[in-house]
Amino acid sequence: MKMTEGGFAIIRLKFGSLSQEAVDNINLIVETCEKYELTYPQTAYLLATTYHETAHTFKPIEEYGGNKYLSKYDTGRLAKALGNTPQADGDGIKYAGRGYVMITGYYNYKFAGEQLGIDLINNPDLALQPKYAAEILVNGSINGWFTSKKLSDYINDKSKSYYQARRVINGLDKAQQIADIAVVFEKALRSY
Repeated sequence: MKMTEGGFAIIRLKFGSLSQEAVDNINLIVETCEKYELTYPQTAYLLATTYHETAHTFKPIEEYGGNKYLSKYDTGRLAKALGNTPQADGDGIKYAGRGYVMITGYYNYKFAGEQLGIDLINNPDLALQPKYAAEILVNGSINGWFTSKKLSDYINDKSKSYYQARRVINGLDKAQQIADIAVVFEKALRSY
C-alpha cells in the first residue's frame, strides 16, 4: 500500500495544495500503517484523524493554547488523572499535548515512551518528530492507548464504522466530520 500520485490528486482536489512536508508525513503514516498490516480503511481513518488533529497540516503539533490554558494540566483533578504532580511546577505545560494525536500528561508520555523505547519523560518534544508521532498514532490506535478503544473495534474485516472509530481518540467529538474525511482518504489510497 502506498499513496500514489493519483491518490494525492484526489486529496488535493478535496483539500487544496499540500506542502512537501505534508506529503512526506502522509507517506510516513501510510508506511507505518503498512508495517503493522493495517487495511485501507484503517489507514484512511488514521490519515483523517491526523488531518483533523493537526489542524489540517499533517505536521506533528503542540496543543493549542498558551501557558494559562495549558496550566489546567498542572494542578487539580485533571493533573492528578494525567499523573502530573499536584504542585504548580510546570509539568502540565511540559507534558501538554504533542504529536499527530495529542498525548497528554506524565502517565501517557511515560507509557508511550516505554512502548517505543524512547525517553519521552525527559524529552517530550520527541513526540513532535514525525517518526515517533506516527508510531504513537498507529500503536496507540491499534492497542487502545488513548481511550481503551481499539481501531479494530470499529474497523475490521466484518464492519467499518468511521463514525464510531472516533471513540479510539476522543469520544464522538467531530466524528461525522472525520468520518467524511476518511472516505476521501480511502478513495485516495485505493487509486492507482
